[in-house]
Amino acid sequence: MTIRVRFAPSPTGFLHVGGLRTALYNYLFAKHHQGKLILRIEDTDRSRFVENATDNLINSLSWAGISFDEGPIQGGDFGPYLQSERLPLYKKFADVLIQKDEAYYAFDSEQEIEEMRNRLSAEKKDPKYDRMSMKNSLTINDNSVKEWINSGKPYVIRLKIPETGNVVFNDIIRGEVSVPCKDIDDQVLIKSDGFPTYHLANVVDDHLMQISHVIRGEEWLPSTPKHVLLYKAFEWDMPAFAHLPLLLNKDKTKLSKRQGSVAVEDFIEKGYLKDAFVNFIALLGWNPTSDREIYEIKELIELFNLEKVNKGGAVFDTQKLDWMNAQYLRKLPVGQLCEMLENELIKRNFPVKEKEYLEKVIKLFIERVNFINEIPEIADYMFRPPEEFDENLKIKEWKQDSPQIIKLYLETINNTSEFSHDTLYQITKQFCDENNLKLKNIAQLLRLMITGKSAGAGMFETMEVIGKKIVIERIENFLKNHS
Repeated sequence: MTIRVRFAPSPTGFLHVGGLRTALYNYLFAKHHQGKLILRIEDTDRSRFVENATDNLINSLSWAGISFDEGPIQGGDFGPYLQSERLPLYKKFADVLIQKDEAYYAFDSEQEIEEMRNRLSAEKKDPKYDRMSMKNSLTINDNSVKEWINSGKPYVIRLKIPETGNVVFNDIIRGEVSVPCKDIDDQVLIKSDGFPTYHLANVVDDHLMQISHVIRGEEWLPSTPKHVLLYKAFEWDMPAFAHLPLLLNKDKTKLSKRQGSVAVEDFIEKGYLKDAFVNFIALLGWNPTSDREIYEIKELIELFNLEKVNKGGAVFDTQKLDWMNAQYLRKLPVGQLCEMLENELIKRNFPVKEKEYLEKVIKLFIERVNFINEIPEIADYMFRPPEEFDENLKIKEWKQDSPQIIKLYLETINNTSEFSHDTLYQITKQFCDENNLKLKNIAQLLRLMITGKSAGAGMFETMEVIGKKIVIERIENFLKNHS
């Protein structure tokens, strides 16, 4: 059997991280089995359609390295791959269901539907469509149905759910699932505007595109019995189903933008590395081993197994994601890191330094950051003089005799030919011993004058990288303005 899977998003906005996880699992599954991955845009819900959302989806997927074998851009033998370009198909298949007595016309107005729901709720009954009390082709004679259709009276087409029995299907992740037919609503298949609902279009397209496995989020599990009934009504072979666990916030509630970013584009904007982000997303609900968390994409492809995906929800832990990003960041070649840092400096209108200097800055700070864009944020003083000075540190360390002490220290480092951190440490320690001072106090004074901060990388390492000339300039300027 040829493995054919699809990712079928709706263009209703940004690509959610849950959507990326679904796309990634489909990608890993297809690659593992030397199968095909199809991108299908399900744009039949025009009320929720967002202009340019398709471009956003495709760009986010492309950034993550998820490539498709067929789709709106690539084309393929089973197109078109936009559902809005396939509309005549769905009405044709809905008519087949009418002829097989598996579906029916319903002419109820929205007000009548609302009144029905209110009545059923008042009777403490499930407010699903009550087919025998409403205006539809099951309760109205054929001539009236034809008359109403010919006169242009609005109608929908509904799936005729069996009144008894259970819908049973197997889920690769969850095992056997059984749902009583009495709990399933007569789903609308064709809306009054002529557009299909997700349920009909999804099943028709999966069949026509020869999809072998439907891998999607758990939120679609309640809809699957309706899809199973549609496959049976059409007498089509069913694909295998696998419903992925929900993504959760740390408090175990469903992941939502109320508690933080959920759009892939937001994570791109924040500076997450593609490989780190994909690695993290892949392990949300699945991990092939218990002793590793860092995997290259080729390893993920080789090891991926739907049977090992968890049923329970997976917590989206941003702290872990940040840690993982740092692991990948530190593995990058220094030349690439220099380019990335230079781009960040340009964005902020910071002075751009030569590559040799950037390499030294990266070496000094790479173990202290999770993102390259954090370096100019926490260490702006490596690229320009500090404009502000930590007031608490100044109050604590800058005493009445501090100017005199620092002037003496300036003489010491002025006479130093070598400006390495080891030499700076030794001469500063000697200076403190000779003047009955504490090394940590002098180091904090130096940090205040040179960086303006109360914390940072090693002070003498920082001085070495900044260089003797600029260190002396900054100390002299501080003395001039704060004595």
